[in-house]
Amino acid sequence: MTTEATSNGRRPGAGPADRLGRRLARVTGGRAIPIATVVIVLIVVWYLAAIVMNAGVVMTLAGDNVKFGFTDFVAATWSQERPPLPVPHQILIEMRKTILDVAVTSKRSLVYHAEVTLSTTLLGFLIGSLTGILLAVAIVHLKALQKALMPWIIASQTVPILAVAPIVVVVLGNIGITGTLPKALISAYLCFFPVTISMVKGLTSPDPMLVDLMRTYYASPNQTFWKLRWPAAVPFLFTSLKVAVAISLVGAIVAELPTGAQAGLGARLLAGSYYGQTIQIWAALFTAAALAALLVAAVGLAEVVTVRGMGGRR
Repeated sequence: MTTEATSNGRRPGAGPADRLGRRLARVTGGRAIPIATVVIVLIVVWYLAAIVMNAGVVMTLAGDNVKFGFTDFVAATWSQERPPLPVPHQILIEMRKTILDVAVTSKRSLVYHAEVTLSTTLLGFLIGSLTGILLAVAIVHLKALQKALMPWIIASQTVPILAVAPIVVVVLGNIGITGTLPKALISAYLCFFPVTISMVKGLTSPDPMLVDLMRTYYASPNQTFWKLRWPAAVPFLFTSLKVAVAISLVGAIVAELPTGAQAGLGARLLAGSYYGQTIQIWAALFTAAALAALLVAAVGLAEVVTVRGMGGRR
């Protein structure tokens, strides 16, 4: 009986209470409680900060003759229509209204705007990632390009994206290229850099002795690349892709600001700033953050599948 219980992965006499205790121990010994603690602290600080930042608006609207009790005053700071700092429950209510309570095809829907931004993000991510990979391969195989290109690649990231975006939009617009592609190129401009740098590091990471060993086997440069350099660079690639996809989303949102876009999370942010709709602005920001988290998680899932397909364990 003992052997059978052990082979099934259970201790003799272990009941539901023991299994529940072990699960709780795993939760308390993991990351759940620290993350939850940080989130709770941030929410508490947020609500307290909202009282301070929104107090002036409450007093201005109420006038000198209105007297507040402490509870009423706090409730007033948390229920302003256009507060300087919205509180979390106001943002969640706005997200419910603009995500669940309206059709996804409506221009009031955050799903509609997120879809527009997502299409730009994915196209820019694809262009930027492929560009970064090709540049890294060229730099590794042609040493002259390392000295010729790397300084310019690094210098390209010192130019503020807010200065680049209008230039790209205007230049491409003059030659008849409008729509998603100019915004995608701005996303690509941001996300190619981490891919290039990480892939150069990854492709040059194999031990020199292994490279020499491939030469003793009379391996061609292509064989060395695909059987040694590329597998070594895969972990570096996916790490950079997680950064690149998040940056690509930032680029897509920034690109929507100077283009006068009527749709997209950037357009939603711009409209909210024009009309002082701070709750709308924060709801769009939360939606963008959730979208970024989903994109990074998708890249992480692709990494797991790829590593397992290559025979590794993740």
